[in-house]
Amino acid sequence: MKHFQVKNFGPLEAVDLQFGDLTIVVGAQASGKSLCLELLKLIVDRNHIINTLDRYNYIWGHNTEKILDVFFGEGMNGIWTDETRATLDETPFLRTHIPKKAEDKDETLFYIPAQRILSISDGRPKNFMEFDNSSPYILRSFSETLRLFMQNGMGKGDTVFPLKNRLKGFLRHSFNQSIFHDGKIVMVEMAGQKKLRMNIDRLNIPFMSWSAGQKEFMPLLLAFYCLSGPPSKVVKRDKYKYVVLEEPEMGLHPQAIVSIILQIIELMQSGYKIILSTHSPVLLEFAWAYNILQAEQNADRYKALHRIFGIREDTSVSNMMNGLLEHKSIRTYYFCRQPNGKVVSQDISTLDVENIDENIAEWGGISEFSSKVSDIISQYIAFSHE
Repeated sequence: MKHFQVKNFGPLEAVDLQFGDLTIVVGAQASGKSLCLELLKLIVDRNHIINTLDRYNYIWGHNTEKILDVFFGEGMNGIWTDETRATLDETPFLRTHIPKKAEDKDETLFYIPAQRILSISDGRPKNFMEFDNSSPYILRSFSETLRLFMQNGMGKGDTVFPLKNRLKGFLRHSFNQSIFHDGKIVMVEMAGQKKLRMNIDRLNIPFMSWSAGQKEFMPLLLAFYCLSGPPSKVVKRDKYKYVVLEEPEMGLHPQAIVSIILQIIELMQSGYKIILSTHSPVLLEFAWAYNILQAEQNADRYKALHRIFGIREDTSVSNMMNGLLEHKSIRTYYFCRQPNGKVVSQDISTLDVENIDENIAEWGGISEFSSKVSDIISQYIAFSHE
């Protein structure tokens, strides 16, 4: 999967994405980022999706409009018009290519949606059928994956975090320091269902009483478990090639976002192609620094990378960085709304803060406010000292 183009799909007038090992998508709310990535999921995993919907009796009759309603959410079938065009790796994809009877194929794109907190809103992952018709497929599927994984894929014992065989030690330590602060996450059976609780300071805290960041991070952590550690019959992680991760920063302190970046690097080094959407300057600051270090041929550039993450050069986490700058690419795209209200994509991968194009210099608007504040305060101080 290298090149994805979309035209006239919902708010998207023209999107052109050349994927890197890590592809970052930025843009204002309602600029079509999720719709674009959901369409990519439908194209890549259409056979698996149709089989899943068949299994839950969602699409009897195999009507295309019904399939689109179930996939994107009730009332959304009109988003795909006669003018819509979608092309993946130069192969066009039409509505008629949505299969009526699907082949039995493995899922290859693991999708972590922005609404992931809804999957375990009461401390347990919901099953596929519990969601109402307005919920998109990717949320239902993600929640069902977590449910099956928690029930059957985590091995013996009730401990969810820290769990030695799922994440590398430096990642467990990083998540503990930035998110859980020595809290132990366990599964407790209640009324025949396993629910998440946190044991800390002699307290046993229910999920809804956790901090906002801890609640937001929990389904993300379980997703990382699905993609890491020993093989599981529930989640065939060796079949996945791509990971879509929407807004990993939600509810998290910048220090925790740095921990997420380390996990993303680990996934990249494990062979996954990552596509993420974000509103966080922290993620773009990493991409900006990465671009600069990658362009340098200085032997000390890895030392700089280690210093960015505050890690020593003689540790396993530093070993994880080996070959990163030589072999992994990062691309960044801005979904920019035009005067006509439609959205086009712009390649801003250089993230050059001195570029005359404001979209590039301001990182798709993410750094616009801080740049404005800095300029105004500098002018104010200079004027007041005259």
